[in-house]
Amino acid sequence: MYKKTFLILLVALLSINSFAQNLTPSDADSKISFVIKNMGVNVDGSLKGLKGKMSFDPKKLSSSQFDVTVDVNTINTDNKRRDDHLKKDDFFDAEKYPVIGIKTTSIQAKGNNVYYAKAVLTMHGVSKNIQFDFIATPVQGGYQFKAEFSVDRKEYGVGGNSMTMGDNVKVSLDVVGKK
Repeated sequence: MYKKTFLILLVALLSINSFAQNLTPSDADSKISFVIKNMGVNVDGSLKGLKGKMSFDPKKLSSSQFDVTVDVNTINTDNKRRDDHLKKDDFFDAEKYPVIGIKTTSIQAKGNNVYYAKAVLTMHGVSKNIQFDFIATPVQGGYQFKAEFSVDRKEYGVGGNSMTMGDNVKVSLDVVGKK
């Protein structure tokens, strides 16, 4: 009887450990930021309202996945007038498209806590495949994920054909996922 109970418990524990850790993105501990040239000057900003699901296990990357969003209405460039304009329909159209999302399709190891992700970035109602490297560092109760990549804002229909605004936006992710 005890051997059977022990065997069932052991199998249950092994099956739980065979899946990636389920993590919740911590908005308070994370920072989503961007930089774009406007009139020849770098303008930086950030977004909050991080939500979604994350699962990560460096030993079982096939079951690891990120599916997270940020709230467009939280955009902050330290200029309220500009932020309000960015929320309008000629830029992000926050009323119609209130979130920007990233969902991974695959994650591969590169070595030394560096990973390669293929993902779908959805912004302004447009979804495009992107690829980027990220660093995953264990922290108390989860992981910290850091990544940088660039996107062409015009491919997502954000901002139109502006003569003064750059096309490429550098995005920086510093996301903490906790159990």
